[in-house]
Amino acid sequence: MPDRWYYIAGIVLILCLGSIVLMTWIIPPQPDPSPAPQTDKLAEILARGKIVIASQTNYPPWSDRKTGAIRTANTKCAPNEFTAGELTGFDVDVAVEVARRLGVEPCFVTPPRTQVFSGSWADAWDIGLGSITITTERAKVLYFAQPYKTVPSVFYVSRNNTAFSNISDLSGKRIGVCAGCIQERYLQGSLEIPGEKIDYVVKNASIVAYNSDPLAFPHLVNGELDAVLVNMGSGQAAVNTGTPIKLLNGPVFYNYVAAAIDKKSARDPVPFTKKVTDIIQEMHRDSTLQKLIQPYYEQDLTIEASKFNITALGQFPP
Repeated sequence: MPDRWYYIAGIVLILCLGSIVLMTWIIPPQPDPSPAPQTDKLAEILARGKIVIASQTNYPPWSDRKTGAIRTANTKCAPNEFTAGELTGFDVDVAVEVARRLGVEPCFVTPPRTQVFSGSWADAWDIGLGSITITTERAKVLYFAQPYKTVPSVFYVSRNNTAFSNISDLSGKRIGVCAGCIQERYLQGSLEIPGEKIDYVVKNASIVAYNSDPLAFPHLVNGELDAVLVNMGSGQAAVNTGTPIKLLNGPVFYNYVAAAIDKKSARDPVPFTKKVTDIIQEMHRDSTLQKLIQPYYEQDLTIEASKFNITALGQFPP
């Protein structure tokens, strides 16, 4: 009798094992539905389907709020992020085109510029693309892509001013600048731009800093300031809208403007930086940047930017 039970138990075991094998063959193992972890910033952005860009909303002609703007329908942008349809300007257009070539939607945030320049963004945004000049100091905390424009920094004075005829006349005077921007560094005598020798003509200026340099123009007009040091694009935009100011002589220095990426991103930012550089260089070659700047500025400010040797920064190991 015991032998019979052993025999029956053996048959049951064989049938169970056979069923398991059959089920495995009929229903193969299903893949894990959770997405694979993204190991670098570029992969994260592509998987997300949107790129978050730090820019500005009061810096014409480079970036500004669009009058009567309509938010993009069915957007991936968060409620506290601007869509492409809500902003205008050359920097904005460049950012939108970079996003298009990446195959993702551009979404914009507007943190203080000093916060963008200082790095350590805690991944609150992916890229800074809002008139950020390459400097030795910033390159310690930020990676830079190929520059997309080169803009001269110049002094503006009141249109009726007759006291100043040379830039050196501004030494010791009250000068308005953007807080934390390269113009402030120039007046402090601490500006370093890779590949450029800075001549500090203005000495001991009384610096008045603003969140955005166009905010200084009303104070220049009413006499609270003696001059404003600003990139020529912003100054020309103010002149075009009737602000009674005038250029004082020629450029003080040139700034190479590029997209910036935080070195302390939680995910490896190097592939993303290299990809953006490839895109910007492609936009130089196919004249996209030249076409994009035409509605905003008479002079082509993209040519010198295309010649900048980005590898000379030594950002990545060979």
